[in-house]
Amino acid sequence: MKRLVIIPTYNERENIVRMIRKVISLRPEFDLLIVDDGSPDRTADLVRGEQHDLAGRLHLLERAGKQGLGTAYIAGFRWALEHGYDRIFEMDCDFSHNPDDLARLDSELDAGADVAIGSRYSKGVNVINWPMGRLLMSYFASKYVRTVTRMPVCDATAGFVGYSRRTLERIDFNRIKMNGYGFQIEMKYYAWRLGFTLREVSIIFVDRTEGTSKMSGGIFSEALFGVMRLPFRRFL
Repeated sequence: MKRLVIIPTYNERENIVRMIRKVISLRPEFDLLIVDDGSPDRTADLVRGEQHDLAGRLHLLERAGKQGLGTAYIAGFRWALEHGYDRIFEMDCDFSHNPDDLARLDSELDAGADVAIGSRYSKGVNVINWPMGRLLMSYFASKYVRTVTRMPVCDATAGFVGYSRRTLERIDFNRIKMNGYGFQIEMKYYAWRLGFTLREVSIIFVDRTEGTSKMSGGIFSEALFGVMRLPFRRFL
């Protein structure tokens, strides 16, 4: 069983080395692909420095300039499929997602899920250190997505997700239109509409302590209006 964790980066030098070493130390074993969008803080140089001791397990995909979260993950998904990985996971670099929870997502895939979602809202609200305004926006955004799409997921915007290979093989990445956090909604919705099984694993989300958030008003607006169009899209 080959497992790959994809982490997109843009100016994450405060976190990247610690994250690499943590993920590589986990059991079961996970390989790691960093997709860096030309970070001005030279995040990619730190990744290359770690590759010397992690040949075959740590990979780097460099892109020219900041191209967005969705395209970074799609580039990573294509790379993972081309290189024969059976399970592909996505997560943030800032430790808001606990790397130890990767094993729990993997276990959910073992149990029959096609998509395992690290959920902040499946069992109450499990978010630490977010301002109340951002927390309410995130929580009610997921409520809004569930109402509009009828997708049975409590945390539709979650970015801590594990996919089976067969799920990603069925998704036509050219049909994915949103590029910000709406991308996370669209991927889950696409998988659900194709008949794959989505299951949530309750996690505790802790806001970053190092680096800066990439959230913006434009990202939120894209997701808000993009969701309204999802029920009318053809996915098959």
